[in-house]
Amino acid sequence: MSAQPILRLANIESCYGPITAIRGITLDLMRGQIVTVLGANGAGKTSILKTISGVLDPLKGTVEFEGRKIQSMEPDKVVRLGISHVPEGREIFPFLSVRDNLKMGAYIRTDQHEVAADIEKAFNYFPVLRERQDQLAGQLSGGQQQMLAISRALMARPKVLLLDEPSLGLSPLLVKEIFAIIRRLNAEEGVSILLVEQNARMALETAHYGYVLEVGRVVKHDTCANLMQSDQIREFYLGHGQGGHGKRH
Repeated sequence: MSAQPILRLANIESCYGPITAIRGITLDLMRGQIVTVLGANGAGKTSILKTISGVLDPLKGTVEFEGRKIQSMEPDKVVRLGISHVPEGREIFPFLSVRDNLKMGAYIRTDQHEVAADIEKAFNYFPVLRERQDQLAGQLSGGQQQMLAISRALMARPKVLLLDEPSLGLSPLLVKEIFAIIRRLNAEEGVSILLVEQNARMALETAHYGYVLEVGRVVKHDTCANLMQSDQIREFYLGHGQGGHGKRH
């Protein structure tokens, strides 16, 4: 890992109208790392990802990607720089085929031969998408739609992948499958990943480093191994073997 983070947030504050969603957020994602953000519903997790991807403009602070300030940059320019966002709820194109959804993920690219190769690579990661490639995306199961959403984001060849609640609404078996793929993408493709996830146990077992949010602020951050040993984290997020309280924001 290089000494400089590939992605750095410094003292970020973002709002929805009069409501402050995140305040004073400072966070580093090192190259080749998986970092997770944990927190209860409404803690500000989704707002962090939206601020990075340009969907939400911060009032204060900076977002740096590879040393370049990108806060308030338009979302399509953020994608072109090398950051792809898989939003909560997947937001695939339901009336397009699986294959056409993947092509939409490569809209910034002109190397059609390589695009075709990357579609094949997506099918190798998620064989069910190969079987369903001509099917309308809206007809896929929730798990298959999540696989498609991740694959579509990868079609832009990102250096950083922002994942918002990839396990939401999925069966335990599918959750394990999705997280196995997340680990593979990190290890085999070298993609750095910022993961917002309600299933705290799975997130901490997958990521290298974690940040804990409460009411829009970072209250704790450490290696995931250390966080899993924390009495506070165990009580609030790992109780009864479940994934904690947090779901959305």
